[in-house]
Order: sequence, then C-alpha cells, then structure tokens
Amino acid sequence: MAPVHSPQAISPSLRRASAALQSAGITDPDVDAELLAAFVLGSSRGGVQASAVRGDDFTAEQTAHFEQLVARRLTREPLQHITGLAPFRHLELRVGPGVFVPRPETEMVAQLAIDALGAVASPAPIAVDLGTGSGAIALAMATEVTHARVFAAENSVEAFLWTKENFARVDAENATLAFIDLAQAFPELDGTVSVVASNPPYVPDDAIPRDPEVRFFDPEVALYGGADGLDVVRILSQVGLRLAHPGGTIVIEHGEWQGAGIREILARDGWLGAATHPDLTLRDRATTALRP
Repeated sequence: MAPVHSPQAISPSLRRASAALQSAGITDPDVDAELLAAFVLGSSRGGVQASAVRGDDFTAEQTAHFEQLVARRLTREPLQHITGLAPFRHLELRVGPGVFVPRPETEMVAQLAIDALGAVASPAPIAVDLGTGSGAIALAMATEVTHARVFAAENSVEAFLWTKENFARVDAENATLAFIDLAQAFPELDGTVSVVASNPPYVPDDAIPRDPEVRFFDPEVALYGGADGLDVVRILSQVGLRLAHPGGTIVIEHGEWQGAGIREILARDGWLGAATHPDLTLRDRATTALRP
C-alpha cells in the first residue's frame, strides 16, 4: 500500500531533503532541494525561498511528489533529468536520457565562440557547431549573435530527439540543424565558416568519470574519445580546416589536462595561434586557433 501523505511545511521539508542529499554526496544539496521544490510548485528557486520564509506548506500531493523527486536524486540521477530542463546562459534546454547535459563550464566555451563570431566583419557570418548534443552552443550563438547564420550537426538518434525539440522551442530563424556525422558535415559551407565550435567526447577510454551523474547517466558516445580522449579532436581539426575561411576560428572544449595535446594537434595541422583558455574555476577548458 502506498504511503499516505499529509501537507508539510516547506521549510522543514527543504531541510530534511538537503540533509539527505548531502549524505548522498550531492555537491550543492540546498540548491538541489530548492530546485526540486520549485519544480513541484511550478515556481522559481527564489519563489521557493520566499515560500519557506513565509511558512507556506506543500499540499499532500506536492509533499508526495517532492519526496519522490528527492528519492530519485538520492540515486544520483541528474537533477536535469528529473526536471527535464537544463539552464544554459539565457536559455532553458530540454534534456533527458540519451543526450549530454550541458554544464556551466561549457558556457565559457560558448562565450569564446560568440565573441569570435560577433567580431567578424561581415553582415551575415557563418558558424558551425559540430556534435551539438542538446544544441546548447549552437542556440547560444544563434540567439546572441542574431545577424549570424548558425549550422549544427548531430548524429546520435537519441540525442537528436532532444536537439530537435530545443531548436523548435527556441525557434531561432538563423539556426539550422542537420542529422549528420561531424566528419561529413556541411560540405556546401566549405571555406565560408567564420567559427567552428565543438564540445566533443574527450574522456580517455580507460578513464572513469568521477561523478556518478556523468558515469551512469551521460551517453557514452558523448563522453569517450579514444585512448587519449583526442580521437574526435583530430577529426575536428581536419573538418575545421575544410569548413573555415582564412582567419576563421576553431573553438574546442576539452578536459583540463588536454590543452597541450590539442594545441599540438592544431599546430601540426597548420592552425595558427593555438591558445588554451581557463574557465571560471581556472581549469583549462577550451582551446582556440585561427585558420591560415
């Protein structure tokens, strides 16, 4: 028989949930508890905090729903899978099983691409996002550099279902999505692209991601990139040379220890000025270079 729930005050419910999440190893238990409550209430995190201060209650139904969601999070199921939403810059993207959940560090990668795209002396510069996943980088470029044309490629059927939904939700008229392998993407754009961006799979095959949310829930095809993690980067370098015009920029996200290896790949292929950039936590997170 299912347990019978009664209305519960929001504030102590949040405290109990946060304590349980902290015991399970969740990094930001207060934040997760408040975001789960916001999802249940159809509110914002700030709205939940205000409700707790006022002494508001969950209804019996909301109490049951909140406890169910907390129980799922205790298994380390990603918060974004539970709510179905992932914030990314000014966007809110739909995500779930089969697609890589965009992370805050990728927002910096998108910023590098956006800055490069916005600096192009053209009324309609072209950008490409290879292996777009949820569409995060492509849609950020399209909505923040509105005079650009942005093309995104994805070849995972599972991910593409989410990508299509996000492109439809955002409805950026200057963004085009294609179901195609990045190695063969957009031959019609050869030599015309100003910015080539990608968050490729870059985890070495024998490395085990630290966080259970990544290890057990992110799709393997979006994580693992060969023995040294750089197999897809080698392809990206060549594809970028095909797509970019002289002076065009490539922006590649990677692990914090991979900058030197990626700079070497890009320099060997002929890219100029390869440079690695830290994220807000001062971890090397992206490398850029210019097409000769």
